[in-house]
Amino acid sequence: MAWDFETDPEYQAKLDWADAFVRAEVEPLDLVFADQQFVPLDEARRKIVDPLKEEVRRQGLWATHLGPELGGQGHGQLKLALLNEILGRSQWAPIVFGCQAPDTGNAEIIAHYGTPAQKERYLAPLLAGEIFSSYSMTEPQAGADPARFTTRATRDGDDWVIDGWKFFSSNARTASFLIVMAVTDPEVSAYEGMSMFLVPTDTPGVEIVRDVGLFGDPPGEGGHALIRYAGVRVPADALLGAEGGAFAVAQTRLGGGRIHHAMRTIGLAQKAFDMMCERALSRETAGSRLADKQFVQGYIADSYAQLVQFRLFVLHTAWKIDKYDDYRRVRKDIATAKVVMPTVLHDIAWRAMQVHGALGVTNELPLFRMIHGAAVMGLADGPTEVHKVTVAKQVLRDHRPTDDIWPSEWLPQKRAAARAKFADHLELEVGNL
Repeated sequence: MAWDFETDPEYQAKLDWADAFVRAEVEPLDLVFADQQFVPLDEARRKIVDPLKEEVRRQGLWATHLGPELGGQGHGQLKLALLNEILGRSQWAPIVFGCQAPDTGNAEIIAHYGTPAQKERYLAPLLAGEIFSSYSMTEPQAGADPARFTTRATRDGDDWVIDGWKFFSSNARTASFLIVMAVTDPEVSAYEGMSMFLVPTDTPGVEIVRDVGLFGDPPGEGGHALIRYAGVRVPADALLGAEGGAFAVAQTRLGGGRIHHAMRTIGLAQKAFDMMCERALSRETAGSRLADKQFVQGYIADSYAQLVQFRLFVLHTAWKIDKYDDYRRVRKDIATAKVVMPTVLHDIAWRAMQVHGALGVTNELPLFRMIHGAAVMGLADGPTEVHKVTVAKQVLRDHRPTDDIWPSEWLPQKRAAARAKFADHLELEVGNL
């Protein structure tokens, strides 16, 4: 019986090294180069960041989930989950370790569906951390509902011509290429008539109309682009995967992206939890420590329970992905992790904010940013409500309706069946009285 909750000693030593390395060497980047992790390196930042990446490579922790043929270690999703828990503490850590979103998901689909030429042009520099990518899928009028997408890609000789609008294409401004989902056959369903394209951002007709920021960002600044594709002409070999196969490509990408978000969220929630515990032990009011107040103790207990349950579920889901090597087979669990993720981060960060009092809502602590991030996580890679529907449908496939007027657990009927099962024994018992 294989049932173990231990990490092998050799990899645990790597995780211990990564934890110390991120805290000492990488987290300072978040303070000195805040929100610049997806900006191509200039000479000043390169002198700092490149040696950190090299040290990660020497430790054998660069892009660990990818196979050796792609420059990784082939460790799979479970080991990545354990590492991502550590990396989730820092904005820069995924960059330094070669497993940042959205590039990990984009790299995965190019590795899976790309031609040799596409892999050489896009995948190799992406995995090396030299370029960034953007996933350009959602649209202003449709959000994440592909059935309402209107961006078209029309065949013109040996080329495809793309026209339409995309919204919230993250990191488009600093990306070297975009992965664009477009309608190629409007006569069939969206699930059969859409295709994916690899489009360099400097292609004529690609117009980044504006960057949309999150709450708190200055107007006109942000990392989520509104893009107009105006007669964007790309060659036939820009097609990623099969014509009409965008949904298969998207599910491969989004499955990995969603569970990777969940892995990193564990680390961020753990950081908020640690901050709450430190504050509770350090601050005194009304004659005793906050840690001695029952309300604060309730915060800590509730947060610990949420975090441990979420962590174990994410690790189990990662284990299943490795076991089955099929995101579709684990779709229910990935969707469940996506549903739970924003609530766990919000609740723990909110309690930590409360324990810190007025300081907790200031920009001198990262707690309110985490709360804001939880709201974003509820929408990224598909809204929570859609994933709840997915979970419910998947769960109900494993259940059957009753053919009777009464529920199968209706006690009078079950009691009668039980008495009938043991009728001989019951009659004997009565006869002996």
